[in-house]
Formats: sequence, C-alpha cells, structure tokens
Amino acid sequence: MKRRFILFLCLITMFCFVKAQQTQKLYLSGTGNDNTVNWDFFCTDGMNSGKWTTIPVPSNWELQGFGKYNYGFNKEANKGKEQGLYKYKFSVPSDWKNQKINIVFEGSMTDTEVKINGKLAGEIHQGSFYVFKYDISKLLKMGENLLEVKVSKHSANQSVNEAERKADFWIFGGIFRPVYLEALPQTYIDRVQLDAKANGILTANVFIKGQADKISIELTDKNGKKFGNDFTAKITSGLTKIEQQFKSPSLWSSEFPNLYTATFTLSKNGKPIHQIAKKIGFRTVEVKERDGVYVNGIKMKFKGVNRHSFYPTSGRTTSKKISIADV
Repeated sequence: MKRRFILFLCLITMFCFVKAQQTQKLYLSGTGNDNTVNWDFFCTDGMNSGKWTTIPVPSNWELQGFGKYNYGFNKEANKGKEQGLYKYKFSVPSDWKNQKINIVFEGSMTDTEVKINGKLAGEIHQGSFYVFKYDISKLLKMGENLLEVKVSKHSANQSVNEAERKADFWIFGGIFRPVYLEALPQTYIDRVQLDAKANGILTANVFIKGQADKISIELTDKNGKKFGNDFTAKITSGLTKIEQQFKSPSLWSSEFPNLYTATFTLSKNGKPIHQIAKKIGFRTVEVKERDGVYVNGIKMKFKGVNRHSFYPTSGRTTSKKISIADV
C-alpha cells in the first residue's frame, strides 16, 4: 500500500512538472567561418572544377578556390554561371520519431535545389539573403540519409540577379550560412509577430499549426527575473492576437539596449505542447515627414547605416565574433 502511495505521488509530481517541447536543432553544417563542416563538393566550371572533392560549409566557393571571381559591375557575358553540387550524409536522432522535421537554410547563393534520399524536398528556392526551409518528415528514413544540394550561382530569375548581383561588391556562390534540421511536435507555434511600444503595450500575433486551445506568455528580464504578470489567451483559429499592458518597462534604445525574453507556451487540455522564446525591446519608432526619425520621442542622428555581411578572407560567410567587432 505504501509503495502504491509513493508511486502515485511520483506520477502526480511528474505531471505537475511536465514541460513543453522546445524546437530542437541539429546542425548539418558549421555555424560560421570559424566553425565549418566538410561536405562532398563538385564545381561545374572555373577553378578546380570537374571533380569531386570537399568544401567547408558554410562558405563561398570562390574563397575556397572554386569557380570564377566576379564583381557586380562586370559585363554579364563575362560573369561565371557555374553550379555547385553538394552531398552530405546524416542521421536523425531516434527520439525525433513522429516529429515534424524541417531542413533549414539560412542563406544560399543563389538558386538552390534540395533533395533528400534522391527526392525533391520542394520547389527550387531563389534569392540569397533570407532563410528558407522544407518539411522533409516524409522523406527521411531510419539510419543514414543523403542530402543533395545543387546551387546555381546565377539565378534563373532575372529580377533576383538585378536585385542581388548587379551592384558595387563582389558576387559569390555557395551555401554561405548555416544549414540545420529542426524538430517540432505535430501541433506547434509556427511564428510570432511582436510589437512592444514605449508605453508598455505588447501586441503579439501568434500563428499556430495543429490543434491547441491556449497560448500563454511570460516575460523575464536579463537576469531571468519575472517581469509583470503572465497572461493567456484562448485559441480559436490559426492566428491568435494578444495585447497586454506592462507597467514602466525599461525601454530599448541604441544607447541602452534593454531587452526582455518573451516565452510563449502552447497548451491543449492543460498539457504544454510547444514552447519558444523571443527577445523583445519596448520602444516606439516614429518617422516624421521633413523632420527625421524618433525613438521613444528622441530625435536620432544617423552617421552611417549601411553594413554588408562581408569579410576579406571568407566573403559573405562571417561569424558572431566578426559581427560584434564590426559594431
């Protein structure tokens, strides 16, 4: 009888402390120019082309001795049109079974075709400077999987070339930002849109995939101390809008970049399902015609606003250390 009682207490304790799953990541590449992973690589034209070898990922292939160097103002007829073919084998953790699994590319120059185990992951992505992902849950198998990526330096979309590859800078090719897998539960927070004003009003648009009935938000400061009260909202559709007032937040500005962490927890029938955290700053930005830009009621003076993610020895592939040094 005593053993049963102890077991009952243990079960109750476990239930009370059930935590929502956070989005899990598994990097297939490195995270920057100071942390790379070698993939198999074949360049179709230019330097060191026509043979399989290896290349560090992330990187621009020109800086690794492949393809052709070009500047944005070169004549179009003289620009390199080579492609890079990548291969990489990977395994998925066994505890990711029955999860939704995406493969995420943070940046690739330029048109990018992705295959998993010989099957297309989705439409060819066009455009270098933003994140794209594919749901590859149904393409994966237990054990070893094969990732194949074909990157075209020159886009088939002329508007992409006009926007990204005709300017006063070097133009490169390759997977130049990290690649990773992410695992989520079948019901999850897809994304959030946040607007935290200087008056303390936080507005959040929370986009949900799957079936859930409640979303809750908690704010903590830089020391992990809870700020304000938790608040919750019922979910009735794929988009839930939440608005909450916070008293006297520490405001964000470029001189005093005060940030809070907003933790979103998705639940169903009282059970937490998925959780994500975002950094936010309370601030109000205004653009006044024929006057200027104001942050929290104070006029800003801009002495330089243009920064390219570029480094002499690694091209568009940089690192956190370089970004901190730049600013």
